[in-house]
Amino acid sequence: MNARSYSARKGTLPIESLNVTAIGGGHGLGRVMSTLSFMKRRLVGIVATTDNGGSTGRLRSDHQCIAWGDIRNCMSQLANQPLAAEVLNFRFDGEKDLHGHSLGNLLLYAMDALSARPLDGIQLLSRLLKVENRILPMAESPTDLVAYLDNGFECFGEITVDQLSSMPQKMKLAPDVKATPEAIKHILHSDLVILGPGSFLTSLLPPLLVGDIAHAIANTSAKVVFIDNLTQEPSPAGYLSLSERLGWLESQLGFQPVDVIISPHTDDALDLPVITNVRADARVAHRHQQDALLGALNQAVTLIWPERKEQEQPSIS
Repeated sequence: MNARSYSARKGTLPIESLNVTAIGGGHGLGRVMSTLSFMKRRLVGIVATTDNGGSTGRLRSDHQCIAWGDIRNCMSQLANQPLAAEVLNFRFDGEKDLHGHSLGNLLLYAMDALSARPLDGIQLLSRLLKVENRILPMAESPTDLVAYLDNGFECFGEITVDQLSSMPQKMKLAPDVKATPEAIKHILHSDLVILGPGSFLTSLLPPLLVGDIAHAIANTSAKVVFIDNLTQEPSPAGYLSLSERLGWLESQLGFQPVDVIISPHTDDALDLPVITNVRADARVAHRHQQDALLGALNQAVTLIWPERKEQEQPSIS
C-alpha cells in the first residue's frame, strides 16, 4: 500500500494528530517525508545544505548559494505532478557548461534568483510541483562542514568528511549560520522530531550544528525519534555501534536529544527503547519499506504516549 493512501483513513493512525518536524539530508529525509506525506502541513522537513559536491558544489562555487541537492531530492519524492521526479533529477550530458548539472538544482537556483530569500524560491517551486508538505533549508546562507581530527588537522567540506578513516574529534559549521525563523517555530511547536536516516556526519549532523536548531531541540517539549540506517554507511560512523554514535552525538551537542530509536539492530549498551520491526524496500537494500517505516513510527508514538488519543490538533501555519 502506498503511504499516500493512508490519507483517507483519518484518525486511525497515532501519528496523524501530531505536528512533526523531520530533519536530515535528501535521500533519507525524502523517504521519511514521502512516507508521511499524507500529513500535509503537519509535516515539515528541515534539510541539510552543506553539500559541496557535484552539480550542487559547482553552483555553490560559482554563485555562493546554499546547497540545493538535498532540497531537490526531497521535492522529487514529494511532488504531485506527472514526471516531476524525472524532471527534477534529470542531468545534462554533452554540453560543456551544463554537463553534470541537475535540472532541479538549476530550477531552485533560478527560483532563488527571482525571490527575496531562498525559502521563498523553495515555496514557489513547491507550489508549482504541488508539494503539500513544507520544506525548509537548515539555513539561508551558505556554510560548510569542518571536522577537527585527533592529530590536530582540520578537514573541510562534506566530500572530505565522508572520506575520513576515523571519527573526528569535533565538528562545526564555517561560517556559523542562523536557522530560518520558520524552522525554529516548527521545532518548538512540534510534538515529534525525527532525525535521520542518512549519512550520520553529512546528512544528520549539519542541521544539528546550527546553534539555534540545537537549542530549539533541547528546549522543545517534542519527543525525538532517531531512524537508523538499514545498511552500514560508507563513512567512519558506519563502523560505530548505535550507542557509540549516540554517545558521540551527545558529546558534540552537550545533551542527548534522542528518546526512541528505530533500527534493525540492537545494542545492549543502550538505555533507550529500540523499535526493530523495519525492513528494506524490495528494490533497494538501503531504502526503508514505507509501510514498515510508518508502522515503526506509529509504534514509537504509542510507546512515547501510550494514552495518546486520535484527536485533531491545529497544524502549524
